[in-house]
Amino acid sequence: MAGKYLLGVDVGTTSVKVAVIDENAGVLGISKSSYNLITPEPDYQQIDTEDMWRAFLKCLELVSEGKGLDLSQISGIGISSLCPGLAAFGEDGEVLVDPILYSDRRSTEEAEIILSAVGSDKLFEITANTAMAGATSGTSMLWIKRNLPEIYEKTKYFGHVNTLMALRMTGRYAIDYSNASYSNFFETAGGFKWSSHICDKVGIDMEKLPPLLHSTDVVGGLINQELIGMGLKQGTPVVIGGGDTACASLAVGVTRNGDVCESVGTTNVLTICVDQPKFDHGFINRCHVVDGTWIYQGAMSHTGAAYQWFKDEFCKDLQDESELTHQDVFIRMNEEAVKAKPGCGGLVFLPYMLGERSPVWDPYARGVFFGISLHTTRKDFNRAIMEGCGYGLRQLAEIAGRVTGKHIGEFVSIGGGAKSEVWAQIKADIMGVNIKVLDLNDMAPIGAALLAGVGAGCFADVYEASAKVERKVCREVTASHSNDDVYERGYRVYTELYPRIKDLYKITSNLH
Repeated sequence: MAGKYLLGVDVGTTSVKVAVIDENAGVLGISKSSYNLITPEPDYQQIDTEDMWRAFLKCLELVSEGKGLDLSQISGIGISSLCPGLAAFGEDGEVLVDPILYSDRRSTEEAEIILSAVGSDKLFEITANTAMAGATSGTSMLWIKRNLPEIYEKTKYFGHVNTLMALRMTGRYAIDYSNASYSNFFETAGGFKWSSHICDKVGIDMEKLPPLLHSTDVVGGLINQELIGMGLKQGTPVVIGGGDTACASLAVGVTRNGDVCESVGTTNVLTICVDQPKFDHGFINRCHVVDGTWIYQGAMSHTGAAYQWFKDEFCKDLQDESELTHQDVFIRMNEEAVKAKPGCGGLVFLPYMLGERSPVWDPYARGVFFGISLHTTRKDFNRAIMEGCGYGLRQLAEIAGRVTGKHIGEFVSIGGGAKSEVWAQIKADIMGVNIKVLDLNDMAPIGAALLAGVGAGCFADVYEASAKVERKVCREVTASHSNDDVYERGYRVYTELYPRIKDLYKITSNLH
């Protein structure tokens, strides 16, 4: 392996990232390229497959030319992907349906059909999850069967985004356990196979589900001529990898029972590693990329997106200078949020901007600012979004504590949003925990590269691979208890508000 590289690719919601590391997990280069989504209807969100692939090629070009890296030295490729993103493939590997994203809401009726056919308790017992439009890919499979029957009949395999990437690279189909956990049809809690019981109840042909692999397994050797033409060697082993948050967790060091991390971006995800299959309905539950462990994921879908929305719609005066970057504007917003008093004068925000996954599992839920008065100012709204995220994380941490019997006293935080000092402090204060903010943002492609290293024989196992990653702490945030009283009251409003208004959401959905 001397002088050889490992390549990790991460397909995110709107961009592709690649990371190249060496045999000591040192990062040699990271690149990013955006791609387009397909949104023909308000509730539809799909990946433009060809534009996504173009973005991947662009990333390779950037690390090759920009960093001067010789792609022929890559000895293994690993795949990380958003999850789920459900695609349908034809007999010759053609994409019949572009990947349907986790935020797609067209299959709300199909989610109800799955829950009714299987029974919510039985579904959770087998899969460790519920069914929710888009957020679990079985709903999208059933939507295709009911609405595109000809496409369904032509489908050789369904698969997630890592299935698509592996197919493009090797000509072979596969999916890993961490992705399969979000399919509605996988025995997450023990069997680690497709559930014939659920497939029969729902009416999905089990032979259309792809072969299952461990996250470190090699799908096949590289045959894609575009990649070979860029310098990668034919036959380079391609490892199936896993879901993006699971891959990022591996790179961060969340590999053993009780390890915790938070990732902050468009979504905000609290990830807890466990070694026993004990699950709670409030979480997304999945197999980890580390065999023998599972991860609870408290995934709040739109916290970062809510802050971006607030910037775009209500903070235009803070971005009136052409030379300002997005980061500059967010810094100005953070400075304004600091001027608001903790508790925001009684304003509490529910961050359910376009439906929510954990812990409420409600595709109809929407954002709420509760407690507006004639004294409420923009800085209160600004800070309330941050506090709403903190309340949500506390709620998820308390659920984890009930299930595991262990209190979360600290965790590491990664992602672009983790760099906000004021937001990190608010979360630490509301939760009563200490937070270590890591210097690296792009951990998912690094995690994919680590998995490639295990599959290619560079590392003995995932523990050795993870231990090699240098994790620089750029900031340690210690919880302050000076605002405990006001945050306790705000948290009570946050947790009691949704149950009191949830029945109204379906009514407002008909007003659109």
